[in-house]
Amino acid sequence: MSHEEDLIDYSDEEVGGNEPAVASNGKKNAEPAAATNVDKKGSYVGIHSTGFRDFMLHPPLVRAIGDCGFEHPSEVQQKCIPQAMLGGDIICQAKSGLGKTAVFVLATLQQIEPVDGEVSVVVMCHTRELAYQIRDEYNRFSKYLPNIRTGVFYGGTPIKTDQEVIKNKDTCPHIIVGTPGRLKALVRDKILRLGSVRMFVLDECDKMLDQPDMRGDVQDVFRATPPQKQVMMFSATLSEEIKPICRKFMQNPTEHYVDEDTKLTLHGLQQYYIKLEEKEKNRKLNDLLDELSFNQAIVFVKSTSRATELNKLLVECNFPSTCVHSGISQEERIRRYKEFKDFKKRICVATDVFGRGIDIERINLAINYDLSNDASSYLHRVGRAGRFGTKGLAVSFVSTEQDQEVLKEIEKRFEVALPEFPKEGVAPETYMAT
Repeated sequence: MSHEEDLIDYSDEEVGGNEPAVASNGKKNAEPAAATNVDKKGSYVGIHSTGFRDFMLHPPLVRAIGDCGFEHPSEVQQKCIPQAMLGGDIICQAKSGLGKTAVFVLATLQQIEPVDGEVSVVVMCHTRELAYQIRDEYNRFSKYLPNIRTGVFYGGTPIKTDQEVIKNKDTCPHIIVGTPGRLKALVRDKILRLGSVRMFVLDECDKMLDQPDMRGDVQDVFRATPPQKQVMMFSATLSEEIKPICRKFMQNPTEHYVDEDTKLTLHGLQQYYIKLEEKEKNRKLNDLLDELSFNQAIVFVKSTSRATELNKLLVECNFPSTCVHSGISQEERIRRYKEFKDFKKRICVATDVFGRGIDIERINLAINYDLSNDASSYLHRVGRAGRFGTKGLAVSFVSTEQDQEVLKEIEKRFEVALPEFPKEGVAPETYMAT
């Protein structure tokens, strides 16, 4: 069988699944699912660690982890890092904010044997901001590994610059992080050669494999890599329809899942809703931002036009606000993202482009100005607050019948009753870290 035939083509059927402005203003042949090793919450795990040192990581990695202030791995890190370090294929679903990125960053840095001019690791994700953030995580953990180079490639920037970096043996990254479209273009033009890749990672894999166009780009890049390699996939949400597609990229993966959807909710995160009319949203948002104590806040809306208009309104009201969405240039998006991450702005108005994977430690307030379309998106959004088990507060505006239905779906899926926001407000000590 040819290498191109090793990877099954997927039809659209295999995958389940302009707004008004703001008011008032080839891989190894996979075995059937029965051959996989599924690790669910409560089952025996081969290696339990009380500290990162117990993973027997290279000393430069342990030193970098210590510099970041991390001592004890999260549950998902305890389960997955030892397996990943052994080179096995992994599917991992764990709730937002529990350090899934560190699993593949540390595992790949532990295993990599850098050769100048050769790419050893490919990490793909669905948004430019997430790619940029993952690259930063690699830089953070590889600070004492000066011979390892990491590069990030995404659309919206001149491809010629990427070509110059890759063609030069002295600058070609050993680890490449990128979005599917840009990596596919570099492979297609024979600029990016992936014949030496040993590890292939998809972060927020369901988002890429659920969209036929993006899935096709992922497959094209995947086919350009050797048949024998380690494949790891991560997400906070994985539907039953997506899991078989993930397995087709792998050989006998170990699978690590949160036991039930109900376990996906975030400990330490208080969640409320406010029932109001569309025309009342601006005033209520203004009141909340005035009354609530917070380090940084993220406000989610459903369209780019609403993001722009709402941010304009907040700035006019003297709030330190910025906005991030797909309607602005890539350079500007990254500039605003850095500005927010560096605490130069305390409020960010965003569309769902910011709803997955983005990890900004100071965010402890998430407001759904427009409620998400489904429970999964809601989880990803509110997961921006309360990262890695810290405290946080999430408030959702409910103004339409559809919002009411989504609220019921959230409560049913996660088996939680979202209370109405108290008239007397919420005490800061209940959601602000002390």
